[in-house]
Amino acid sequence: MSVMTKLQSSVKPVSEEPRAILGPAGNRGRVSEEPKRKNESLKNLQRPKKQVPRIPESIVQNNLSVDSSCSSDSTSSGSSTKIVNSRRTVKRNGVKPAKVVPDDVDFVAFSLKDPGPIKRCDWITPNSDCLYTAFHDEEWGVPVHEDRKLFELLVFSQALAELNWLAILNQRDIFRKLFENFDPSSVAQFTKEKLLTLKINGIPLLSEQKLRAVVENAKRILKVQHEFGSFSNYCWGFVNHKPIRNQFRYGRQVPVKTPKAEFISKDLMHRGFCCVGPTVVYSFMQVAGLVNDHLLKCFRYCECNATIKKELKPKYENEKVQTEALENKCSSND
Repeated sequence: MSVMTKLQSSVKPVSEEPRAILGPAGNRGRVSEEPKRKNESLKNLQRPKKQVPRIPESIVQNNLSVDSSCSSDSTSSGSSTKIVNSRRTVKRNGVKPAKVVPDDVDFVAFSLKDPGPIKRCDWITPNSDCLYTAFHDEEWGVPVHEDRKLFELLVFSQALAELNWLAILNQRDIFRKLFENFDPSSVAQFTKEKLLTLKINGIPLLSEQKLRAVVENAKRILKVQHEFGSFSNYCWGFVNHKPIRNQFRYGRQVPVKTPKAEFISKDLMHRGFCCVGPTVVYSFMQVAGLVNDHLLKCFRYCECNATIKKELKPKYENEKVQTEALENKCSSND
């Protein structure tokens, strides 16, 4: 063997591995870029891909729909569904979709109208006191013909300048006790000392002017009874013994006084009555039933009219017959 051949056989083949390279962090060995890229590509091929979870179509439709949920029954019945997002509105089958109502809606309550409570006048609300509501349903606007009751209602109408109806109704028993059940003959004898004792828990029942007016009006009622036979005949004579039936639809239409009230007020003042202005007189006419000011929608409007037809009209007809018989008897004696 030649020397040249020995030298070639003794020389070791150069390794294909890369030599060490000084990196920025120190004397660390790193492979060249080419093998690294090959290794990374192999790793990426061997590494399983992340699977993106598929969102069910029903959830997507629910998120895009106007309503939060849709009924399966409405879908199966072929009704179109309206899908609305922030950009566009999708129509299916070329037909304008109808709004889908969730399943939890009570269709019976949705379709049927609630009849609601009994209709009353506008000044009676669901928050009104039960005593005030009962007063409206049972007394206000009902014709009154008893002199004591008319005197009581006249006093209450005068007291409205200082109190409201609810306060008066709460103290009605006290009023009746202190005014001796509103007997005009008894109240007419009240002295100034007696008026000073008319108090509730140390507070005067009414102002001194109103208390003096009550006593003075009681005296005038006695004179009216002597002239007209009763205070009732005097009061009802202004309306021809027949209640005035107004037909107001709204509470704002109800007046606080009328020409008829002004006429009655002047006549009362002419006879010596006190604190009987047109407003007081009209309140008295309303509560005593001389005028029916229940609104047309109020159930009491028709009931008051029915009561008048059944009870009051025969009474006045009997009184008219008796009056004619008495006049004929007097003329025959002459």
